[in-house]
Amino acid sequence: MLSSTYHKALFSTASRQLAKSAKHDVVIIGGGPGGYVAAIKAAQLGFNTACIEKRGSLGGTCLNVGCIPSKALLNNSHLYHEMKHDADKRGIIVGDVKMDMDKFQGAKNKIVKELTGGIEMLFKKNGVTYYKGNGSFEGEHQVKVSPVENGVKEEVLIDAENIIIATGSEVTPFPGITIDEERIVSSTGILSLKEVPKKLAIIGGGIIGLEMASVYSRLGSEVTIIEFQPAIGATMDEEVAKTTQKFLTKQGMKFKTSTKVLGASRNGDKVSVEVEGVKNGKKETLEADVLLVAIGRRPYVQNLNLEKLGLDVDKRGRVVIDKEFNTKHPHIKAIGDVTFGPMLAHKAEEEGVAVVEMLKTGHGHVNYGNIPSVMYSHPEVAWVGKTEQELKAEGIKYKVGKFPFMANSRAKTNMDTEGFVKVLVDAESERILGGHIVGPSAGELIAELGLALEYGASAEDVARTCHAHPTLTEAVKEAALAAHFKPINF
Repeated sequence: MLSSTYHKALFSTASRQLAKSAKHDVVIIGGGPGGYVAAIKAAQLGFNTACIEKRGSLGGTCLNVGCIPSKALLNNSHLYHEMKHDADKRGIIVGDVKMDMDKFQGAKNKIVKELTGGIEMLFKKNGVTYYKGNGSFEGEHQVKVSPVENGVKEEVLIDAENIIIATGSEVTPFPGITIDEERIVSSTGILSLKEVPKKLAIIGGGIIGLEMASVYSRLGSEVTIIEFQPAIGATMDEEVAKTTQKFLTKQGMKFKTSTKVLGASRNGDKVSVEVEGVKNGKKETLEADVLLVAIGRRPYVQNLNLEKLGLDVDKRGRVVIDKEFNTKHPHIKAIGDVTFGPMLAHKAEEEGVAVVEMLKTGHGHVNYGNIPSVMYSHPEVAWVGKTEQELKAEGIKYKVGKFPFMANSRAKTNMDTEGFVKVLVDAESERILGGHIVGPSAGELIAELGLALEYGASAEDVARTCHAHPTLTEAVKEAALAAHFKPINF
């Protein structure tokens, strides 16, 4: 390893002109959730570590144009909607509630800036060298950092003992539809609209589309979701997906499922969307002020120069790795959205820790059967482990325990009772196989079922654990009781 004196002298900050060559034990290409976590963990384990990120701010899609800004908009739009529509029933009299889009967006931007800046502070605290630039392979052990605006001033050639690819993903384009980020927008552009569209059309009924539908529906947009599949929610449990669609429909959203998009075009300040029924072939044209294209994301491998090393990608563009994250060159590994598995920030973070622990000890582990998913609509939707349709397809005999929030004391006092907790357990052993929640704070509550799943707990184990009263977590306990025998409060 390099001495700390040499390390400090050679690598200071990205604002200074850097040396033309450098050397590190571990180099991570990409500073998103997987990359920055891997960098910090590697430095904590004693590796001389560097992280290369071209965006100009750390945190990847998640912190800059994904998870964090979208949750800021979701939370603040929910507060606005509650003050405007629900305050009176709670005995709270408010004046004329209005939106200030500049301040609304400004609050989001402030949070993003604070969190991305916080990662830079963590890099400094842990001794991670941060290169603001574009990283690409020059050889099996060499990575070139090319200059970007406000980043490195000249090319830097890094010799690296180990390299981790963590370049994340990008928006999947829709063939034939041009995104201008003004009237036809991606998941990036929808986060920064300067005004609330009167009509918002969304292609894609997955988490991104439904969350943005929630934001703008609350702010007053007439929202129409166009989904090719017969149901929304992609990987959700089917019962949960149907329940969720009912709640969102009640909130005013319109759904056109089993509908194919043929094309879309902008005409001044309006967008025309041509659609066709999958089953009946009926064509129609939808008009909107803004169209959001949210059909998913794809691995980002551009400009990495993978072909120079003969690194393989699969038919979906994902970097091919083995169970230890190795590419065809064992010292070059890949994690996060750029490779297999769900494109979730927390999945990438877990892989970031595991891959570095493998470098240090030869051991690292991610339980891919226990990665939670959350949709931050209202009510929230969260799930972990198996769905009913998966258990049926695998021929696993199971039991279901359900408990509605309408029977939960805390939900009642909060006047927020939509939804339920659903627990799936092995029919014989009662070991928990999956958990599904639609309701208040589902994203927080799912952690208990994830922990139970991780340690092989049974429904009885959860049911016999004392839960504080009155709390929403009691709904989890009651669902476990329902799976084990019978609930007490329903």
